[in-house]
Amino acid sequence: MLGLTKESIPCSVGITAYNEEENIGALLRAMVDQHLHQVEIVEIIVVASACTDRTVPIVREFMALDSRIKLIEQSKREGKTSAINLFLAAATTDICVLESGDTLPDAYAVEHLVRMFSDPSVGMVGAQKMAVDTPDHIVSLLSHLRLRMEHTLCLEIPRLGEMIAFRKVFDQIPSDVAMDEAFVEAIVVEHGMQVRYAPDAVVYNTGPTTISDFVKQRRRNHAGHLYLKHKYGYAVSSIQNSRVIKVALKELWGIIQLLWVLFLLAVLEGWSRLLGWYDFAVKGDRHVVWDMAWSQKQNVETVRSQNGHGANGQGSNGQSAAVERPAVKV
Repeated sequence: MLGLTKESIPCSVGITAYNEEENIGALLRAMVDQHLHQVEIVEIIVVASACTDRTVPIVREFMALDSRIKLIEQSKREGKTSAINLFLAAATTDICVLESGDTLPDAYAVEHLVRMFSDPSVGMVGAQKMAVDTPDHIVSLLSHLRLRMEHTLCLEIPRLGEMIAFRKVFDQIPSDVAMDEAFVEAIVVEHGMQVRYAPDAVVYNTGPTTISDFVKQRRRNHAGHLYLKHKYGYAVSSIQNSRVIKVALKELWGIIQLLWVLFLLAVLEGWSRLLGWYDFAVKGDRHVVWDMAWSQKQNVETVRSQNGHGANGQGSNGQSAAVERPAVKV
């Protein structure tokens, strides 16, 4: 908690958890260590729903270290909506940050989310979701691709989840609503306020690793969104098919370009190897004295600067470059 000003925006953080012993410690540590400038975290409220593992003892350990951390225990698991309503009843500030217990916020996530409420017309802000598991098999690749599409869609029309911040303009979420983020979005829009997307507020999670889990997750989400549209008349951006198709076509074109590049690379590599075999087997040329590739002979420092790369392979923003689409194992 660094550099707070008199104009800082206070917020309450709510974490919903069910048997999250693997992640809850890292999550609370990340929340306690948030880098804050315009924002103040007044309280961190964990709602533990009938946990049977070490989630509660771990939360209590952190409570002893930071007085902002509070615990609400549910003896019976009643769904995420019920847990959120307990958080809303306990929160003491007008700005609420809601995060799932199986995610991890970036060090600046809360700052980037909550500072946007300095604009009184903003009613809800969502973070960018990033999967941390490597897309080295087909299901993980699908999860990464879906998040890329969702990010592109959110830049046009926000479709928020996993970690959100909102003004507390309502007391509770109806018990029949499964998609809490979408309902909050609907209420905020109904109050005439804006829904914003903060791509620099990053929250990490792990995507499904099996086809059955992928389908299970997407199935329940879509059913919840359809119910919200049916009963409350609000359609989130992800079920506005024309917009989704537009984003999907952009991604498809990118895949086609990638496949063409890979095909060209394979052809050139194959031709080069054939020529190399001819040099070795027929001509007896071992290329002890190289036939120079002169286009490669450039000032490396100058080229690096022109392309905006810093030291150690980092770009001008200090972030390491990442491979967009690793190889896939089916």
